[in-house]
Amino acid sequence: MQLRDHIESPCGLRFMFEQLELQAGYTRRWLLDQPMMRTGEEIAQTYAVLRRFVEFIAQTDIPYINTLQFRLQGLKDIRTTIKNLSQNAVLDDIELFEVKHLAILAVDVAERLRNHGLDDAVAIPDLNEVITILDPDGLKMATFYVYDSYCQELRDLRSQMRQHPEQQEELLVEAAGIEEGVRRDLSKQLHPFAKALEAAQVALAKIDLNLAKALQMRQWGLCFPSISNNDMTHYEGMFHPQVKDALEKTKKQFQPVTLEFGLKPTLITGANMGGKTVVLKTLTLCQYLFQYGFGIPAQSAEIAVKDEIYFCIGDEQSIEKGLSSFAAEMKNIDAVIKASRENRKIVALIDEPARTTNPTEGTALVSALVKVLRGDNVSLVMTTHYDIEPTDARCLRVKGFENGTMNYELVEVQDGEVPHEALNIAESLGIDKEWIETAREILNIPNSVQLESLSDLNMANSPYLNPSNSRGLKTKGVEFDPLGEKGGNE
Repeated sequence: MQLRDHIESPCGLRFMFEQLELQAGYTRRWLLDQPMMRTGEEIAQTYAVLRRFVEFIAQTDIPYINTLQFRLQGLKDIRTTIKNLSQNAVLDDIELFEVKHLAILAVDVAERLRNHGLDDAVAIPDLNEVITILDPDGLKMATFYVYDSYCQELRDLRSQMRQHPEQQEELLVEAAGIEEGVRRDLSKQLHPFAKALEAAQVALAKIDLNLAKALQMRQWGLCFPSISNNDMTHYEGMFHPQVKDALEKTKKQFQPVTLEFGLKPTLITGANMGGKTVVLKTLTLCQYLFQYGFGIPAQSAEIAVKDEIYFCIGDEQSIEKGLSSFAAEMKNIDAVIKASRENRKIVALIDEPARTTNPTEGTALVSALVKVLRGDNVSLVMTTHYDIEPTDARCLRVKGFENGTMNYELVEVQDGEVPHEALNIAESLGIDKEWIETAREILNIPNSVQLESLSDLNMANSPYLNPSNSRGLKTKGVEFDPLGEKGGNE
């Protein structure tokens, strides 16, 4: 799978892609074509190179960095030209110009990197001989013309055309034949450099990308992750850049989250408006960023390498396939189960499965899913509104509503019981008082009582909150959605 196959994931990967200060359109296309890394060695090598560029921008004046980026804007996609050259085709003037331009750019950028000790971070092939072939007058200009210097006979013909304009038509035909011969000879001389030209184009794209990644790390306060060797993933102070940015624009702050998970299933419960979905989005985003070699939005991170990343979230209704929300969701989760049986290391991040069915069957499906996905090769992190038996699972809960505000800290609990804070949260949002008071009457809560958490209630006192009651008002609420896509951790 390539980055282009993952870019539209609802985790926010496109946001991070678009925030990169890439200078060349070729770099964007090249990056989208890159496969997801699946070995610790490859990921470590990628981060080692990125670290060099982070050090470079930290020690280098901004005008110099801007100049280097400006030069990289000249990187063009000439893969077709290079392919023609490798197949012994005769290049036309435009193609010869493209080759010359790339060679001059590669030599210039290589010199700039050499001056800062970066020439060994990304190796650029030496294309000085290509420049010599295409620049016989040594002008070092990114232009191409079949120069007089290539052929004395051509020089003489052009001189005759200037002196005898009445013979120009005849002389032009003769000159065109000679010029084609020059192009044929130049293409033959350049043929051995086809692979070096291809490598130079990719090297320049890598330099463009690493500069952009390094600048992004500085802008967003991203960290270098370490690679886990025991299947455990740990984040300290994890945040979602897109959600954080949206909150800061409204003068609000994102509360970072600390979280660890491994091969033991991890269940996350919490009130509506509790940021559970944002946690899953952030975990998914971080896993993709890690396996594509980006900085990680956290104070620190240790991440396990996975073969596949599965993110199941939200309303999965598929009009094209004629599937309901429930049916589409079941198909997606079924794909996760099938992958778990193929001996591949996977991370499955599932947001409130079976939310659209009745509470009794939904609870059974979720409980069964935890058991089915419990294995030596699956890291499962799942949010739920259902009270389920946490068989051999780790249970985390959003701390919840405290002193009139939400605390998004994740705390470990002994069971998967879902807290009940909907009325307090609704009241904090200024919802109609009569509605809230009537609900409290149904729950036998005096309207004058202010609770920090409805989970403090004795559930046995209310048939509406008793898990044995199939009416189950506690099972599913409406997610507060300040960003219009279940975004935000508030």
